Amino acid sequence: MLIINLFRSLFLVLLLVVPASAQWLKYPTPGIPRTADGKPNLNAPVPKAPDGKPDLTGLWMPSRPSGPTRVTGPQGLAVGPNILNFLPAGVDVPPMLPAAAALYAKRGENFFADRPSARCLPHSIPDQMLLSIPVKIVQTPGLTLILYEEFTRFRQVFTDGRPPAPVGNPAWLGYSIGKWEGDWFVVDTRGFNDKSWLDDSGRPHSEALHTIEKFRRRDFGHMDVEITIDDPETYTKPFTIPLQFEYLADTDMIEDVCDNEKDAAHTVK
Repeated sequence: MLIINLFRSLFLVLLLVVPASAQWLKYPTPGIPRTADGKPNLNAPVPKAPDGKPDLTGLWMPSRPSGPTRVTGPQGLAVGPNILNFLPAGVDVPPMLPAAAALYAKRGENFFADRPSARCLPHSIPDQMLLSIPVKIVQTPGLTLILYEEFTRFRQVFTDGRPPAPVGNPAWLGYSIGKWEGDWFVVDTRGFNDKSWLDDSGRPHSEALHTIEKFRRRDFGHMDVEITIDDPETYTKPFTIPLQFEYLADTDMIEDVCDNEKDAAHTVK
């Protein structure tokens, strides 16, 4: 029975990280640069917003890290997106404080049965940005939206000069404000609840989690993202995760609703 439940859990994990086929497949994205043969020119110059800042607007997909998987789960089982696989070779996640380390070990021993997204609950930051699932950015004056295809989640990044939100109601994706530092769009997010995981290997965080995300569009079709994790109640020091994103042209997002979930009751407890 243990093996059967384990395979059910792994099947659900794989199911939830496979992106759905988008609607309007191959419908040409209007207004983007193209080569002579009509293909999207991902190496074209960075588009600019009316205020002269780089325009991050578009549909993006995180690039999978190259090289072998650095970490496996219990009994040698591979797990989903893991922070370690996005860090440069030789760089590790800082040590956890004792209570967090014990929780991390317990989640592994339990074969990740409490994985939030397996119960249709949200990923958080940085986990939501590690999945091979489209992310749409909509940049407007005073507000930038980050839309996630998986489970149809969204974030609002306010750029109207307001201070960080006073947090009376911690949220899965926190509360974000943004500003420009040269060509980098810097997103400061606080006010997370502690129910989500930092990645699919079960790394925990506390409500003290504070993230700084930096976005830089290198050219039309390529974007650098750096996510700094600062959680003094969980990790001994802050650390930064470098990511790469590529523009998705001639396609769009599809509604993705997690419903009728019946597998969690069969996972290992």
